[in-house]
Amino acid sequence: MKKILVLNGPNINMLGVREKTIYGKLDYPALCAYIQKAAAALNVEVEVAQSNVEGELVTLIQQAYGKFDGIVINPAAFTHYSIAVLDALKAVALPTIEVHLSNIHAREEFRHKSVTAAACLGQICGLGFKGYALALKALAEEI
Repeated sequence: MKKILVLNGPNINMLGVREKTIYGKLDYPALCAYIQKAAAALNVEVEVAQSNVEGELVTLIQQAYGKFDGIVINPAAFTHYSIAVLDALKAVALPTIEVHLSNIHAREEFRHKSVTAAACLGQICGLGFKGYALALKALAEEI
């Protein structure tokens, strides 16, 4: 069975509380349940993790090497400046798809640039929870 690590960056744990007009009313446990259901439908095993700490995400990415077949990552704010996350993704060289709940290209100018996308097969943004399901499907087909 294919194994995919789903990583979420800072403030994703605050879904349902923060900026509901952008991120919706559903909370983080609802997102995790949605991801698990989407993975089960694809016959893919997933592990979902979230951290507000850049170094913890780097460690989780490094630990994925040899354990997972691919990564779905929502680096959140780290998307726009984390060379450390980018380098970790490049180091493990696992097929990776970047996901964003909101359309980062329709928001503030600083959100338009993704540093981490350079290590990814592709990027899905603006489709809410559905973006994770699409990323899992694309990754399952790729690996």
